[in-house]
Amino acid sequence: MQRVLVLGPGASGKSTFARRLSDATGIPRIELDAVFWSADLQPTARADWVARQEQLCAGAAWILDGDLGPYDTLEVRLELADAVVVLDLPTWRCAWRAIRRSREPRDFWRWLLTWRRRYRPKLMRAVAEHAGAATLFVVRTTRESDDLIARWG
Repeated sequence: MQRVLVLGPGASGKSTFARRLSDATGIPRIELDAVFWSADLQPTARADWVARQEQLCAGAAWILDGDLGPYDTLEVRLELADAVVVLDLPTWRCAWRAIRRSREPRDFWRWLLTWRRRYRPKLMRAVAEHAGAATLFVVRTTRESDDLIARWG
């Protein structure tokens, strides 16, 4: 698997997982938050984001980590991925990590606290619809995350 998409709610460990997977496999990693948000934290326009994703996914091997919630357009990444990792950790764990790491805006908390009920079903439908050829991994614990990296590395 050479084109890996890492998704999940805020503070679920997407960037950490992707960095560790990149270190283990040598596949280059791109953190989508760094590409999507402007310096003043404004989202990229939808059409520009689709075009930017096409550029990011042009390579033969990549790990893209990021789930931009209500701002995201996943189809481009999903259609080109050969593996999708969904970090589906408990909401309380993600909230605890978010509190420890920094102050987050209200939109972040709304997304995080409703992710399992509202966004996860949409995400899983999008995966089924647009990433049919990709292998799906749903990771629910830190141990499962470690095991998956060990298997890939």
